[in-house]
Amino acid sequence: MNKKSYAVFASTAVAASLLLSGCQLLTGYQQIEEEASAGDWAGQVILISGEVNIACAGTYHCEITRIDQTSVIATDTHQPVDPSMLISMSSANGVHYARLSKSEQAQIQMDTIPLVNNKSVKIVPLSASGIDGLFNYYARVKPIKREIHINFYPENNVDYIERFAMIDEFKESGTYLLRAYRHKSTQVNGSLLEAASPEPLCIDLLKDNILQRRFCKQSDTDNQGEFVETSIVTQPVINNKVTVKI
Repeated sequence: MNKKSYAVFASTAVAASLLLSGCQLLTGYQQIEEEASAGDWAGQVILISGEVNIACAGTYHCEITRIDQTSVIATDTHQPVDPSMLISMSSANGVHYARLSKSEQAQIQMDTIPLVNNKSVKIVPLSASGIDGLFNYYARVKPIKREIHINFYPENNVDYIERFAMIDEFKESGTYLLRAYRHKSTQVNGSLLEAASPEPLCIDLLKDNILQRRFCKQSDTDNQGEFVETSIVTQPVINNKVTVKI
């Protein structure tokens, strides 16, 4: 298989951290190890021609809770709302997708049932989570304008949730990653109050490792506690061929 035909989820998360020197990744995804209890998962976002993959990263755990009007992962159970949306990776026999032979990878892609229409949503088990007992999933959809809702868990605590929602065109097929991090201020001079303030949580939208949009939580009176889109200078990741074992 051509290496350009799929996107490595862990590599995306790490390579994305190279975009900005003022970013501090939260712990969680960086501590995921291969576990026997992980069961049936891909360990890698698999790109299917003509489709969009949507994944999230950066915190101990994150879940895509809704895509348009379709509920995806339930906040209370952390499981797929509709089991029929779940794509089985049983043909991988529990082996990390990247460790399969090219013929085995090709067979998985051949066995993958295409999405029926623009309303179709499928979810794929990705890896073990940074929170014990939970698992990470990514979503497969058709490339059209969509509203996405995601729960981020910055701490090893399922009761602390940062809820994020956005609308994007998603008009090109590929892998879209919503990555959370704490934005570190680069200002040397500032008040003691500013210095004592917690670093705001920001979320970047990347498509195939290229930064597209950025949202940061605001502390001002008008937008307190809200994620507001900020301006960015779009630039590619320095090295998008980095691979990481997870």
